[in-house]
Amino acid sequence: MAKPVPQKGCVLGFDFGEKRTGIAVGDLDVRIAHPLTTVMAATRQERFNAITPLVEQWRPVIFVVGLPLHTDGHEHDMTQKARKFANQLNGRFNLPCFMENEMLTSVEATHHLHQEGVFGVRHKMAVDQAAAQIILQGFFNHLQSINPDSHV
Repeated sequence: MAKPVPQKGCVLGFDFGEKRTGIAVGDLDVRIAHPLTTVMAATRQERFNAITPLVEQWRPVIFVVGLPLHTDGHEHDMTQKARKFANQLNGRFNLPCFMENEMLTSVEATHHLHQEGVFGVRHKMAVDQAAAQIILQGFFNHLQSINPDSHV
């Protein structure tokens, strides 16, 4: 990773979507991600109006945004939109923003929710934050593989 990752502090992870953005929270010291919420917003302004109070409450030191790619690794339309969202997070809150491959995280989140008996409307409201949790946990696991002697 090109940017330095702090040793301690809160992290907010995002599964960006044009209508729904899932958000997860975790800590760099413990490196366990938890689903937090799903923001329903059709515009950038609505999205940031919902995200700003979460940033104020949790006081993250970095952000992690899921990077959508085709299964062959190539970028597509949502890849650029997620990068733009990450740049906007960085610009608005002046915090480093890391991108983490989100390939198949929504499929994995759906599988876990179905195993827990979550279907229908409850599933729709939970799948994005569960995907954000998987994205953030993947970032933490990646950190652990780079430096296994740190922290946990």
